[in-house]
This record gives sequence, C-alpha cells and structure tokens, in this order.
Amino acid sequence: MSADLAREIERLWEASPDEAAEGAAAVDEALRLLDSGQARVAEPGPDGWVVNEWAKKAILLLFRLRELEPLEAGPFEYLDKVPLKRDYAGLGVRVVPPAVARYGSFLSPGVILMPSYVNIGAWVGARTMVDTWATVGSCAQIGADVHLSGGVGIGGVLEPPQARPVIVEAGAFIGSRSIVVEGVLVGREAVLGANVVLTASTAVIDVTGPEPVEHRGYVPPRSVVIPGSRPKDFPAGTYGVPVALIIGQRSASTDLKTSLNDALRTHAVAV
Repeated sequence: MSADLAREIERLWEASPDEAAEGAAAVDEALRLLDSGQARVAEPGPDGWVVNEWAKKAILLLFRLRELEPLEAGPFEYLDKVPLKRDYAGLGVRVVPPAVARYGSFLSPGVILMPSYVNIGAWVGARTMVDTWATVGSCAQIGADVHLSGGVGIGGVLEPPQARPVIVEAGAFIGSRSIVVEGVLVGREAVLGANVVLTASTAVIDVTGPEPVEHRGYVPPRSVVIPGSRPKDFPAGTYGVPVALIIGQRSASTDLKTSLNDALRTHAVAV
C-alpha cells in the first residue's frame, strides 16, 4: 500500500465536498486494495492490533461520493452504493446461495460462505467457515480457520475511524447465536459457547482459579467461554446482569480439531 494514497485519503477527509469529489479515483483505489486484501482496516503489529484510520475514512468517503444505483444478482434486485464481490471461483471461495459479500471486503482462499453476509471493509482469513445466517460486520477482522456458527453476529465498527473493529483471531470457534460487537477482541483458538454476548462493557470473568479474574473487551487465547450472570442491586431490586464466564482452556499441545472437540466435551459447552 502506498503511503501517498493514505495521505491523499486523509487530505480528502478534511476537504470540502467539492474537493473530495475530485479525489474519487483515490477512494476507488483504496477500496480496490481492501477488496483484494492488499490493505486492511486493522492488522496485527508487534505491540498488538493497529487500526488503519485512512482505510475506514476511504469507506466513509465512498458513501459520501457515490449515488444509489440499482444492482442485480440473478433474480435479486438491490439499490445500493457498493457493488457485490465477483469471481468467487478465481478467489477460491465457496459461496452458497444466497450468501452476499460486498465489494471492499476480502475473502481468503478456502473461505466458505453458507447463506450469510460479509460487509465492506471486513477481512476473512483462509479456510474460515461463515455458517448459515451469520453476519460479519463492516471492518471486522476474522482470522484463519475460524468457525462462525449459525446465526452468529459479528458487529461492524466503521465509526469513529480510530475505533478498533471486532477482531476474532485465528482458530477461534464462535457458537450459535453468539454476538460480538463494539471492538471486542477474541483471542486465538478461543471457544465461545452458544448465545454468548460480548460488548465492550461485558465482564468476561475467568472463574477457573481461586479468585475471579475480570476482562472487558477481550477474551484471552484458548479460553472456553459460556454465558453467565451476576447479581446487581437496582432501586427496584436485585437482578442478574449478563456476563461471560471463562470456565476452562483448550489444550495448547494438540491440533485445532482435537483441542476443540476435547474442550467442548470436557466442559459440556453448547454450540
């Protein structure tokens, strides 16, 4: 990715609407790089994940500059500003009707999309399964060998540009109907049981030791997580507030499939 392009996007972001319109070619190039995987909204660095604000700004500029237009995909008709991805055979991606991925998202070779949705700016790693009715929100970063089970909701974080998107690192398993939003980071090979809901403010409590250890916005690698609750006092009484409970760990010494099966069996985790 050219540093000159990033600087141009930053300039257009601060420009007047008329000036920004003159830079449409730069915005189109930024989206081409995102679509091909040559650029990412966020990427791992030596000190953790780094957000590329210019990439988010390019997406937002696209929405400002483009007009709605009719789009057709077989028998389906849409009215949108962003076309759909094309040439799945060339990409080495299996797509089951009526799955949809928007242009500006990247799908690595070996990805499988069951009837599902991948939004602009998202990055999906090799061999990842996006199962039926799962959604991958705008700018979400999904690692290789991840399984997003049926009905999983991975939230989009497009604004503000500096905000971290949802990140699910390689080898993680996200159970059915789980929701991960607001820039939460799910560590490598973690397992979320069915119906786990993670927001930036959700307490993720490790209950495997003599004292609870609490995280927010983060699931440590190889953690096995289930839904839970803890009591909280309100003026009208005491009620259970949703939390996520870390009840165990996947083995670090076995392969992904064996480790996952053992973790699910050992902890009787519903997925």
